[in-house]
Amino acid sequence: MKPNVIRTLNFVHDAAEFILQHARTALAERDQFRIALAGGNTPRPIYTEFARIGRELPWDRVFFTFGDERCVPPGDPQSNFRMARESLFVLAAVPEKSIARVRGEIEPQLAAQEYQDNLDLLAAQRHEMIYRHDVILLGMGNDGHTASLFPGTAALEEKALKVVANFVPKMDSWRITFTFPLINQARHVCFLANANKNAALLETVLQGDQRYPAARVEPANGDLTWILGEA
Repeated sequence: MKPNVIRTLNFVHDAAEFILQHARTALAERDQFRIALAGGNTPRPIYTEFARIGRELPWDRVFFTFGDERCVPPGDPQSNFRMARESLFVLAAVPEKSIARVRGEIEPQLAAQEYQDNLDLLAAQRHEMIYRHDVILLGMGNDGHTASLFPGTAALEEKALKVVANFVPKMDSWRITFTFPLINQARHVCFLANANKNAALLETVLQGDQRYPAARVEPANGDLTWILGEA
C-alpha cells in the first residue's frame, strides 16, 4: 500500500489537528473514538497540543490504549503511560475509565494476555470480531522498529495474538507490544516522525523494504499516513 506522506514545518500542530479531525469523525459516525498512543519523546508535545485544541471533546467517549509499553511501573520515567498522563491525560482531565493502561509492572506474559483479554472484551461488547482502532499512532526507531516490534524479534512473526510480550536482546529487556494482526486492522495508522532524522532509512521504509518492521505496517481495510516534521 502506498502511504499518504505529509511533510510539514508545523509538525506539532498539524499532527494534533490530524488526531482531532479523526476524533470528530469517529464520534460523529460511531459515537466513540478509539486511539492507540505511541511512546517515546516525539509525540509528547503533540499530545499536549491535542489536549489544548481538543478541550471540548467528550473525553468520556474517547478511549485510549497503548501500542506498546516498557516493563516498568506506571510512575517510572521510562513509562509510556506516565508520559501520556503528564502530557495529555492530566491536562485534558481525561477520566480514568477512558484509559486502558498496560500493567508493565507485572510479569510480561501476564500483562500482554491481560491487555489482549481487555481488548477482546471491549470488542465483544460491540459484537465485533476484533477491537478495531480508529487511529493507531506509531513512531520509528533508528533500526526501523515500530511500537516494540524490533528487527529479529519473535513478535514480528506472530500471526494470531494481538498483544505479546516481546524480548528485545539489544536492550536485554521485555516489552509489551501490539502485533501486526492488530495494528493492520486499524481504520487509520499514522506514523509521527522527524523527517531529518535517519532520512535515508525513512525513504527506504516508505518504499516498503520489509527488512524493517515499520514497513510491514499495511492496514488491510484502512489508511496509512506518515506525518513528517521538517526543520
